[in-house]
Amino acid sequence: MDADACPQVIKEILFRAAERAQVLTTLVANTSLRVPSSPFIRSVRVEQGFDVADHRIVQQVQVDDLVITADIPLAALVIARGAQALDPRGELYTEDNVQERLAVRNLMQGLRAGGDLIAGPAAFSQSDRQRFANHLDHFVTRRPRVEG
Repeated sequence: MDADACPQVIKEILFRAAERAQVLTTLVANTSLRVPSSPFIRSVRVEQGFDVADHRIVQQVQVDDLVITADIPLAALVIARGAQALDPRGELYTEDNVQERLAVRNLMQGLRAGGDLIAGPAAFSQSDRQRFANHLDHFVTRRPRVEG
C-alpha cells in the first residue's frame, strides 16, 4: 500500500482483510505509521523525498501483487510489472484503463498549472469504501494463505 495519503478507513479495511485472509500486507510511507501487531501486517518507512515511497513499491512489487494507491503514475508502473493496482476509492486499474487515466490526470494537471480552476475529487463516500472492500475481498479470497 502507498500509505502516505491513504484514508484511515481504507487502512482499517485492509488490516481486517489481511488478518482474515492471512495475506502479507505492507504499508510504505515516508512517515511512521501505526499498524496492528500482526504477522500479516508490516510497515516500511522510507526517507522523505519526491516519489521515494513509490520507487520502493515498484522495486519490491511482484507479479500478481495488489498495490493500493491513488497515484496513477505508480499504478501504471506496477501494472507494467505484472501487478494489479486498486485506488482507495475502489477503482481497479488495469492494462486497459490505466493509460487513459494517466492521460486524463496529465491533462488536468496541465489545466491546473495554466490557472484553470478545476474542482478536486468528490468527498470520500460510503459507496467508495464499499467498492474498495469488494475489490479487495475478491483479490484476497483468490490468494494463497501465508504460513504464519
